[in-house]
Amino acid sequence: MSEMRVVGVRVELPANQPILLLRETEGERYLPIWIGSVEATAIALEQQGVRPARPLTHDLLKDVIGALGRQLEQVRITDLQEGTYFAELVFDGDIRVSARPSDSVALALRIGVPIHAEESVLAEAGLIIPDEQEDEVEKFREFLDSVSPEDFRGADT
Repeated sequence: MSEMRVVGVRVELPANQPILLLRETEGERYLPIWIGSVEATAIALEQQGVRPARPLTHDLLKDVIGALGRQLEQVRITDLQEGTYFAELVFDGDIRVSARPSDSVALALRIGVPIHAEESVLAEAGLIIPDEQEDEVEKFREFLDSVSPEDFRGADT
């Protein structure tokens, strides 16, 4: 199991599909996860420190967890089956709840808990970006600094 950090989200063209990019904190592998636009917006808002006037779903869930006296201890990306990632929320008392990785990461960012990925997931889908592509990662970070949550809204909203 490796601890991961959120590099950010971006939109892959031409399909306009958001991608969540995670990287090992003590390694070289990246883990790209295709996610929905709502979750991409939730992650981007939290990374940018934007507080909406009313709580979003992930903010609400954070408040519910606290109101119930529980503590989220970590998020785990546990499996990859036929291109679909699976995750779980791990609470105090070793209570585990199955969840989508995108929702799990959005919640982890709000609560400030670690994100982990199973070695089997990293072995199957993890990418090592060669040194000559490191400037591409820097460009990606620059892109993240310039993107706004509105960029992730679908055409039907």
